[in-house]
Amino acid sequence: MSDLRAFPRRFASQRRKAPATPVNTFRHDIDYLHLNTPSPGQNSIEDFSSWEEEPQSHLKAPGWLRRRMSMTFRHRRQTLDIPSRPATAICYPPALPETGTSGAAARAAAAAQNEIQDCLRKAKKERLERMVRGDAESGVGVDIRPGEIETTITRRDAESLVRSELVSRQWYSPASDPLVWKKIFYRDFRQTLTIPENASDFQVGQGLGNERADQNWKQMWKVRKALHQRWTDSHAAAIYLEGHYDSVYCVQFDEDKILTGSRDRTIRIWDARTFKCTRILGVPSRSNPITLSPLSNNSGCHPFTKLVSQQYRIESESTGRPRLYHVGSILCLQYDDELMITGSSDCFCIMWDIQQDWKPIRRVHYHNAGVLDICFDRKYVVSCSKDTTVCLWDRQTGGLIHQLTGHRGPVNAVQLRGNLAVSASGDGVAKLWNLLSGNCVKEFPSKDRGMACVEFSPDSLTIFAGGNDQVIYQFDASSGELLREFKGHSGLVRSLHLDSANGRVVSGSYDTSVRAYDVRTGLPIVEFTGWTTSWILSAKLNYRRIIATSQDSRVVVIDFGYDLPGIEMLERQYRPSVSSSNCSVETLRKTL
Repeated sequence: MSDLRAFPRRFASQRRKAPATPVNTFRHDIDYLHLNTPSPGQNSIEDFSSWEEEPQSHLKAPGWLRRRMSMTFRHRRQTLDIPSRPATAICYPPALPETGTSGAAARAAAAAQNEIQDCLRKAKKERLERMVRGDAESGVGVDIRPGEIETTITRRDAESLVRSELVSRQWYSPASDPLVWKKIFYRDFRQTLTIPENASDFQVGQGLGNERADQNWKQMWKVRKALHQRWTDSHAAAIYLEGHYDSVYCVQFDEDKILTGSRDRTIRIWDARTFKCTRILGVPSRSNPITLSPLSNNSGCHPFTKLVSQQYRIESESTGRPRLYHVGSILCLQYDDELMITGSSDCFCIMWDIQQDWKPIRRVHYHNAGVLDICFDRKYVVSCSKDTTVCLWDRQTGGLIHQLTGHRGPVNAVQLRGNLAVSASGDGVAKLWNLLSGNCVKEFPSKDRGMACVEFSPDSLTIFAGGNDQVIYQFDASSGELLREFKGHSGLVRSLHLDSANGRVVSGSYDTSVRAYDVRTGLPIVEFTGWTTSWILSAKLNYRRIIATSQDSRVVVIDFGYDLPGIEMLERQYRPSVSSSNCSVETLRKTL
C-alpha cells in the first residue's frame, strides 16, 4: 500500500460514482476469469455454451482495490470483452510480466490471462480431434504432420499420388519425393523372383533401370506404364534384321546386343540399339542370300511402322584356326557375361570366351547326332541331341559328368535349374532329371504327339512344354499335375520362352504366328501373325521386345518401346537414347 500514499486523496465530491450494476469492470474480469477457469481434471471447456457473463458488484472487492480503481488520474477502467462463445478471432490483452514494481492485482490478471489462453488452446485442439473422429473421410479440418503424410501417401497407388501433389504445398513435397516414387515403382513392376543358385541366364533385363543418385523414379513409372499400355494395345514396331544367308534357328538377346545362329553356319552379333550387325563368327556356307519373299500382314494386328536393317556385306572371321568354327548349321546358343556355348548339326559344341573378344576356346564332342539345344549355369552345362540323349558336363573343364538316357526319340529342348533339368522329346514326354544322381524323377506326357520345346520357371515349380499338339502345357513340377493349357496356335509350337519378371510366356509356331500369354491367368496378351513369311523357329522376349527368327532367314524385332520417350531409363546401364529412326539410311530403311 505504500504506492497509494504518493497520490493526494480526493474528496467524496470529486470521486466518480460507480454504476449501479457495473459490467465488464476490471474486477469483474478478474472474478470472471477465476470463476470460469476449470479446475484440474475438470472438462468444462468442451461446451462453450456455458460461457455467460455474470455481473459482479464492486462492493465485493476489498477496500484497497476500490480506492485504487477510483483514482482516474492513475488507473482507468478497462474492459475485457469475452464473448459468450469463443469465436475464431479473439483478442486478449497481453500477459503482464511479473516484476518487482507490479502489484498483486496485475500479477493476478496476468496469470488469469495466461491460464485462459491455455484453456482456449486446449479447447481448440480437442475440437479438432472431435472433427477428425467425426469427419475422417472428407479430411475437413484434418491436421496431418509430415511423418503421417509420408505414411499415408506411400500406401496410395501412383494415380492417387499424382493427385496428392495438388492438395497443398505441405503434400507436394512428400508426394513428389524420389524415394516415395521408387517404392511405388518397385511395388508395381518388380516381381519377387526365386533365382536358383549358380543361375546365369537372367541378363536379358527386367526393365527396372538402375539406382542412380539422380534417377527420376516418377518419370520411370510413367514410361513403364506407357510401355505396359502398348503391350495391352499390341502397339509395336517391326524391325527386320536381314543378313543371314539361310534359315535362322536360334536367338538370344539383352539390352545391348542380339545374337543369332543360322543354317549358314555363322553367328551374327547385332547392336540392340542401332540394329547394325557388328560381327560375324564363323564362315558362311554360301556366298549369296536366299531370295526373300515380300512381307505382308494377312491377319492379326499390324505394326505401326516397319524398318529393315540390311547387313549382308560384312566380312566374316575365318582366321588362323578354322577347325574351331562349326561346319554345320548353328542350331542352338546361349551366353552369359563370360561365356557363349553353341551347338551344331556337326555334333559338336564350341565354347567362346566373350571377354577375350569372342575367342573360341574349347570344342567338345559328346553326341552322335546334331546338338538341338543347350543350357548352362555357373557350374553345369546340359546339352541334348537328336541321338535321344542328354549330356551333363562341367563348365570349367568341359569333362562329361553324366549321360542321361531314357527318351525314345530326339530330345529337342532342355532347361536347367540348379540340380534339376527338364527335357522335352519327340516321343511326347518331358522328363525331370536329378543331376546329382542322373536319374529321372518325374515324367510329364503330352496328350497326343511329340514335344518340341520346354521352359522351366526360375523357382523350379512350373514346367511349360509345347509341340505337335498345337497347345502349350503348364505342369506342376512337384506333383506332375497338368495345371493349364494355352491354346490358340494352329501349327506345331516350335519355341517357348518364359519372362518370369513380367509374368509372360511367348511362343513361336509353324503357323507363322508369335503369341504371348499371361502366366497368371492363361489369357492371351498379344498375337502377331504373318509378320514373317515362313515358320517361326525361335522366339524370346523381355520387358519391351519380342525377337523371333524365321525359316525365311529374317529376324523380326517386335519392339513395344520403339520411339517411346524415356525408354532408355528402364535399362540396367543407362545410356543416352539412340533412336533407331535416327540411324543412317544405309542401315535402316522404312518400308510402306
